[in-house]
Amino acid sequence: MRYFFHIGYHGQAYSGWQKLPGIVSVQKVLETALSRILKTPVSINGCGRTDAQVHASQFFFHADLTLPEDIDLLFRLNKVLPPDIAIFDILPLEGTPHARLDAVQRSYDYFIHTYKDPFLHHGSALYLGKTLDLKAMKRAAMLLLQYHDYRAFCISPDKYRTTICTVTRAQLFANEAGDRIRFHISANRFLGKMIRIITHRMLRVGDGSMSLHEFERYLIDRVPPKTIRAAYPQGLYLSRVVYPFLDLPRRTEFSTVFGPSESYWREVLL
Repeated sequence: MRYFFHIGYHGQAYSGWQKLPGIVSVQKVLETALSRILKTPVSINGCGRTDAQVHASQFFFHADLTLPEDIDLLFRLNKVLPPDIAIFDILPLEGTPHARLDAVQRSYDYFIHTYKDPFLHHGSALYLGKTLDLKAMKRAAMLLLQYHDYRAFCISPDKYRTTICTVTRAQLFANEAGDRIRFHISANRFLGKMIRIITHRMLRVGDGSMSLHEFERYLIDRVPPKTIRAAYPQGLYLSRVVYPFLDLPRRTEFSTVFGPSESYWREVLL
């Protein structure tokens, strides 16, 4: 039977999702836990690849398993797994749906704070003392909806068959004081480090070191700079994955970085 696992994880301690030799990854920890509980080797397929220290408030992976009737796998897994990985749901699905290939939309949130806070340290990116023009950053975010080729916003664009992405949402939020910022983006697909590169350039627009025209030229000309810089990894969360057959709300209540409620965040308006 094919099962979809709905999970969340804090990525600070991991070298990303993907299992690779010699590193501690989220995938490796999950496969080890499942194999230990079920007493047989288990391989899993994730909905994407998050980078080192990047988080997921919603993530899916699938596995083909034969489960004993009397096993409470959700309980057993959460007992065995470290506290920075949580299993929310285990869903049996008919056929052979694929966690990565069948996803039709992914959403990410990037969190920034401009004051030092030890409780946000591992879950939000600190840009200390930055005075940011949020309306200029909002204008940069709106430009993302007008273009589709993100060749200049990724690492190693030549390794992709295409660098076309369809961005459907690009929103900027802030708290009332304006010292915590949240960038939300949704698209059908993303390229390597694309969101962190976009965020870095939006921050440069916000602090005045890059003009809005320069930001847009990357979208128009599609020529990456010689040196590509990305925003810090710890501010980034994969926050929503949607399938034609599955659209679950995310479990944000487990993370204080998202704010006490959705009303905490106010969309930046022009």
